[in-house]
Amino acid sequence: MIKTGRHDLGGFLRSRRERLTPEDAGIRPGPARRRVAGLRREELAELAGVSVGYYTRLEQGLSPSASGAVIDALASALRLDPAEHDHLRVLAAPRRPTRPRARRSRLRPSVRELLAAIPATAAIVIDHRADVLAWNGLGHALLAGHIAVDAPDARVRPNIARMLFLDPHHRALYRDWHGKAQVTVAALHQAVARHPADPELEQLVGQLAVDSPEFAGMWARRPVRTCSYYLRELDHPVVGRLTLANETVTLPDDDQQLGLFYARPGTPDADALTLLAQSLDRTPSQKEHVR
Repeated sequence: MIKTGRHDLGGFLRSRRERLTPEDAGIRPGPARRRVAGLRREELAELAGVSVGYYTRLEQGLSPSASGAVIDALASALRLDPAEHDHLRVLAAPRRPTRPRARRSRLRPSVRELLAAIPATAAIVIDHRADVLAWNGLGHALLAGHIAVDAPDARVRPNIARMLFLDPHHRALYRDWHGKAQVTVAALHQAVARHPADPELEQLVGQLAVDSPEFAGMWARRPVRTCSYYLRELDHPVVGRLTLANETVTLPDDDQQLGLFYARPGTPDADALTLLAQSLDRTPSQKEHVR
């Protein structure tokens, strides 16, 4: 069963406890053979300065929230990095009961105009569910030229996570598919923590877990990463291999992300991107515009 949102607090704590070895935590191994790879609950509770009973209730989901001081102590004991620490805070934050509500994300006209104003940069906008809200012509040609350019306007929008795991054409685009997949799963983990009452997001995670064993395995490991810049090595069906900078800009008012793909001027990668842009001009049905 896939757990999402605040109910995943215990699972996240358990995954990080099992990842941390006694040696890494500064605990001397005793003479008896250990039955667990990571720390025992008793050992972690002692390191964090909380009772074993209280920590056990957190892991079992019987205490859905914890104070900031306890979270900070657990993060320190578990050797969490800043992104994992922030994720733990979100999972442990007290929440008011909310009614499940599905809401279709909307793109502001000004963002649509921005995409049209940068035709030489491949650009795409996604929401917290990884649904594609819009792309410009070059963004579409770079990431999903095999599907309709107006697909983001359809009732069921393209979804980057679904495409990455279930669409062989999109999957083949990434030379480091595993790295891209881990980043995508981490983003979904953070999204479900922030939006625990989003049924469409929960349905997406459940579908991917059923249809993709690779996704299910990555989800169970609960990766957490926060990074806005990557170098993407791509193998494009039209212009071949190229390496592009991928900058992600968060649109906080909308809980959306703008992804930009570009190359340093004067490089072969920039030439390949220019060639791809020129191919749009030679295809009347795919003139540069935004959908």
